[in-house]
Amino acid sequence: MARPVSPPPTKIRKESSLPVKKQPVKVESLTPRNVASAPALLKTRLTVLQKLHQEMQTQNSKLANSDSKSKSLVLDEQELIKFALDEEEEAAKLSGEIYKNTMAQNILRTRKMTVEEWVKRVSQWTGASATAKPDTKQPGKGDELLGVGLSSLQEQVAVLKHLRTPLEGLEQYGYVTRQPSDSELASAKAGLVAGRGFESCDRCGTRFQVFPGRDEMGRLTSQGRCRYHWARPNRTIPLKRDRIQGQSEATYPCCNKPQGSEGCSEADSHVFVVKDPKRLATILQFEETPEKSGVRLRQPVSFDCEMGYTTYGMEVIRVTAVSWPDGRLLLDVLVRPYGEILDLNTRFSGVTKEAYASALPYEAALSDQAQEAHLDNRQLRKVDSTAAARQLLFDHISRETPLIGHAIENDLNVVRIIHPCVVDTVLLYPHPRGLPIRYGLKMLSQKYLSRGIQTAGDAGHDSKEDAIATGDLVTKKVAEKWKLMRSEGWAFIDGILTAPDEAKAVEV
Repeated sequence: MARPVSPPPTKIRKESSLPVKKQPVKVESLTPRNVASAPALLKTRLTVLQKLHQEMQTQNSKLANSDSKSKSLVLDEQELIKFALDEEEEAAKLSGEIYKNTMAQNILRTRKMTVEEWVKRVSQWTGASATAKPDTKQPGKGDELLGVGLSSLQEQVAVLKHLRTPLEGLEQYGYVTRQPSDSELASAKAGLVAGRGFESCDRCGTRFQVFPGRDEMGRLTSQGRCRYHWARPNRTIPLKRDRIQGQSEATYPCCNKPQGSEGCSEADSHVFVVKDPKRLATILQFEETPEKSGVRLRQPVSFDCEMGYTTYGMEVIRVTAVSWPDGRLLLDVLVRPYGEILDLNTRFSGVTKEAYASALPYEAALSDQAQEAHLDNRQLRKVDSTAAARQLLFDHISRETPLIGHAIENDLNVVRIIHPCVVDTVLLYPHPRGLPIRYGLKMLSQKYLSRGIQTAGDAGHDSKEDAIATGDLVTKKVAEKWKLMRSEGWAFIDGILTAPDEAKAVEV
């Protein structure tokens, strides 16, 4: 069962305006923590702990006095203590001699570290990005927030959380708030067996059969090729004489032919979509964003997924994430789906056969600089599974991190994530007729940002472009929200977002 989602806090402490922020940690003294079976006397453990802490202090001071772009990773005293305690506690789970050798090597390695090596080690412990390249930031990002008086990321996030919409009650529109149970999975699997692989084509409506692993004839699907219209039919505003006569014919924008006409496009096979969470979970179970205690406050993330058709339905084939509000690229990878690929859906996904086939495997061991070089050159790498892509996204978020998206239930569902702090532009810019009707991201971007996106035609969408546009739409709403809150009496007092009644009491 998903944990109950508590309302966003109304008070958030102000920190520096650098991209990485500190989160309050439990106050501890520099005393070894209790373990089930201590590998050495307390006096011995305390001595080596103090030595490790001293070396960490030295490295931390070097970073603080350096010209490094990663000075946001400078730790305060309590964080240094916790870092040392974490390292010592991990070693204390080992036997006596191994413990002593491990701690001795740890102390020596810390002493010999360069500033860059220390930055990487701290970033691994905090889960924060080791570098923040200024040239990858979108120019002018966040200026609108500065213009309304939100001068730091902490203040911006404080207001952003007031735009969060709890997803409970929206399950009928595709939002998943809990893991499907074992009994529900069993029922879904039984239904698949009974269905014998028959599906309805998402493009032309033809009833066809799917053969994961191929049938004896080497086919993945039945019923041959698919003829379809790639655009949805539109009902244009009729002329006055047609309105009088009651005539209003829907046509396909892709070819201007009337609804019901033969398709203007052709594909090698029929394709289908699975939206039922229970059936999706038979392929990969949904997972809640894990708890991450004792790490810095994560910068909000805007993300977008691109999907292709496989023998398991529509699966994720690309995941992109950028930081908010600055639009810095955090993650951009291609994904190997679980089913055999039927169609990469290039017109919408932007992923071509050539780019997908030639993509090198993603290597977590690559240096930050190497990963950034690949991102800058758009040389996307490929991860082995949806689960691997999900874990990479988890590396950038905690349960408290605002996760931003457009029609975000689609993106969350294809990577099987249940996240408690979601900001969806579909809900921020609602259609007057309500859900399930929504405005498209392309229209919202043009109307509110005066920015054209998804203009590449057959070349498809760019998930980075979409993720940035989504984040910028949220930025506009945060600025509007803060103007309204400020007019109602909300204020930041000593860096804390304070409700009107409390603010008046402080003023008195």
